[in-house]
Formats: sequence, C-alpha cells, structure tokens
Amino acid sequence: MTQDVEMKDQAVPSNSVSSAIPSPLQHLKEIASLIETGAYAREVRRIVRAIRLTLAMRQKLKASVLSAFLNSALVLGSEVHSRLSSYLPKEDDHDMEIDTATSATLAPVKHSLPELEIYCYLLVLIFLIDQKRYNEAKACSSASVTRLKNLNRRTIDVLAARLYFYYSLSYELTGDLAEIRGNLLSLHRIATLRHDELGQETLLNLLLRNYLHYNLYDQAEKLRSKAPRFEAHSNQQFCRYLFYLGKIRTIQLEYTDAKESLLQAARKAPVAALGFRLQCNKWAVIVRLLLGEIPERTVFMQKGMEKALRPYFELTNAVRIGDLELFKTVAEKFSSTFTSDGTHNLIVRLRHNVIRTGLRNISISYSRISLADVAKKLRLDSANPVADAESIVAKAIRDGAIDATLDHANGWMVSKETGDIYSTNEPQFAFNSRIAFCLNMHNEAVRALRFPPNSHKEKEGSDKRRERQQQEQELAKHIAEEDDDDF
Repeated sequence: MTQDVEMKDQAVPSNSVSSAIPSPLQHLKEIASLIETGAYAREVRRIVRAIRLTLAMRQKLKASVLSAFLNSALVLGSEVHSRLSSYLPKEDDHDMEIDTATSATLAPVKHSLPELEIYCYLLVLIFLIDQKRYNEAKACSSASVTRLKNLNRRTIDVLAARLYFYYSLSYELTGDLAEIRGNLLSLHRIATLRHDELGQETLLNLLLRNYLHYNLYDQAEKLRSKAPRFEAHSNQQFCRYLFYLGKIRTIQLEYTDAKESLLQAARKAPVAALGFRLQCNKWAVIVRLLLGEIPERTVFMQKGMEKALRPYFELTNAVRIGDLELFKTVAEKFSSTFTSDGTHNLIVRLRHNVIRTGLRNISISYSRISLADVAKKLRLDSANPVADAESIVAKAIRDGAIDATLDHANGWMVSKETGDIYSTNEPQFAFNSRIAFCLNMHNEAVRALRFPPNSHKEKEGSDKRRERQQQEQELAKHIAEEDDDDF
C-alpha cells in the first residue's frame, strides 16, 4: 500500500510537467478555437492573432501533427479532408498510434466552418512549401483559391490574403508565374467588388511583382495608376508597394520620386526583414548615384548589410572619383551580383555620370587642356577618342555641369576662372532659405499645438442658450394654457 501511494505521488509531477508543455497539436487546437470564436463573434483581430501564432510555430509543423489536426477540424471522409490528406505523407506506425489516440479523444465534428477549412488549406500549403514540394503546393494553392472565390465573408479576408501570397509564391518557385496573372487579375476584381481592402493590397502587390518579374514595367504602371485608391491596412504590404513603386519610377527615369519611395520603404520595413531592407538600400544607392548624389559611408555600414553592400560601396567609390577604368573593373568584377539584383541595366546608365564627374574634376584642375588629354584622362577607349571627348565636353557645357568654353579650332577646353563665391550673394540666399525653412517649421509646430479659441466655452454657452430657450417656450405655453382655462 505504501509503495503504491509513493508510486502515485511520483507519477503526479511527470504528468504535470507534460501538461505544462503543450504539444504542437494542442497549439493548433487552441488556434482553431480562436478562429472559431473570431468567426462567430465576427472579430477579425482574433483571426489575425491566430495567423501570427501559426507562423511562430511554423518549424514544428509535421505530417503527423497536421494529419491529426485535419481529423479533428474537418469532417472525416469529406472532399476537403480527402484532398488535404492526400498531400500529406503516410506516417510511421508510432505516429499513427499517437494520432489515433489523440483523435479518439476528440468530439465528433458535424460540420466545419469555412474559416477552419481555409485555415487547414493554409497549414498544408505552408507545410508543402517548407518541404520544397512545389508542384503539390501549386495544386493545393489552386484548389484553395477556387474555394475562396465562392466565399464572401469578411472574417476570411485575412486568411485569404495569406493564401494569395503563398499561391503566388508556389508558382514563382516553379518558374510558372506568368500562368496565374489572369487569375490574379480576376481575384483583384472580386476583392474590389467585395470591398476586401486587405485582399486588394495583397493582390495588387502580387500583380506588380508578377509584371516586374518579367520586366513589364509599362503594364505595371498602368495597373498601379488604374487601381482603386484605399487606405493601407498592412504595413508590410505598404512597404512592398513602395518598393515596387520605386523600381517603376527608377526605370521611368523619375529618380527623385524613386528615391523617396525606396528610402521610405526601407525606413518603414520591420527590423527582422533584413533581406527586404537590403534590396531597398541597393536600389536606393543606385538611384542616388544617378541623381548625382554620393551616399554616406554609414549606409554601407549598417548591421548585417556590410558584406552584401560591398559591391555597391566600391561602385560608389568609382563614381565619386570619376575613374572610368575603375568603374569598368568594378562592374565586371561584380557583374553576376548586379545581374541577380536586377540593377545591371541601371549601372550601365552610371557610365555617363562617371564621365561627367571626371570631367568636372578636370575642369577644376586645369584652366586650359587639350581634348586629346581630356580623352586620355577620362580613359575613353573608343575608335575616335578626341571626337568623343569633344562631344562629351560640349554636352556637359550645355547641361551646366561645367563652366567652360570649347575651342574647336585649337582643340582646347578652356575653363572659366572660379571667383570667390563669398563675394556674391549666393551664401546669403542659401542662409536665408534655411532660416525661413526653420521658422516655418517652428510656426507650424506651434500652430499644431493650439486649440480652437474658447471652444469649450462656446459649446457650453450654446447648450445653455438652447436650454434657456426651451424653458422659455415651455413657460410661454404654460401661461397660454392658464389663460385658456380662465376663459
């Protein structure tokens, strides 16, 4: 008897420890109950939380756990259960014993909510992508999108947006991204008609990514300009939109707008999204170089980005110096990196900036120099370097890049003497503009802190006035009734 009591007492701590650490299956059950509560109460925030909890335990998703969860969440033998179970591999005997034991304790499900059904699609799709079974992921995502077209519930919008993302990702990983472009357009139209703004955001970004993947920048800009305007609901989707907008503006030579969009996307992106911020910084560096700006050294020394931004640092150094030979060497050395980043065509445009920078340095250093020496210093490797140097100098003078004159007869470039800029009014104008900007910002800040004058008193006075008028009307009506009674 004493031994039995001691054995029971020893068994209690082990059970308490096992119950204190819930299994992945129990986690999924809790998430499913959260989705059910959100669906019945029509609270989207609960479903958003369920998705976050799912992504946090993504590494723990296994075939046995998913199979047991499908048995508990879906009707056994239904079409959805059979389809999703077919994507999961057969479990071992040990896993099957655990699954049957856990599923036997579950209450039988009479029907499944559409939200739970879509959530099961999402779990299986994530598992297939993580297992690199991309062809099966394509089939699963296509089936889930077909099912979503028949569901018009606002509580499914968050799950649908996540499914759209993995739907496009599965086709992108297999190189068949062009096949779903028409389907994405129809889904975007459906989301617009249903006022699903989160779905519109996600699908618009997926369509822009689809077009940019095949360098269809004109079609991407037409879609972006014609798409309906709405308030951004997801910070991640808004960052992606700014990044794609920056790429479109860069290709369309609108460098100022492109720089603003790319820097804003990099600032708004989460700290954990290192790869996304890295891409934004790469494109922003190229755009700033095309604008004639030299990025600060701190841009290339950001934590976790030093190695990836090294090619762009050397490229920036070559542009800053104006050395065309060094620029060609860097471009050839890191050509594979630039091609994979999609910035190779932009770097070809930088050649003109390098030549202009070198020409500006020459005009500052020499008051008069022959065009042959200009071609030699710029290291022009064309068939007729003197003629090319003459055309380059003429264009730079016309654009205002250098302050010089061209002597065609003698073959010289004569630089004008640079006077003392402090003897002119330019420093005064620059200083005055900065002071005006600071004063304007100060006045706007002070104005924003002000309240409307005596707004609470006016409101109180109007309420009292209305109450007094009502009392006077009631009093006049009472006096009139008394006069009638006297008669």
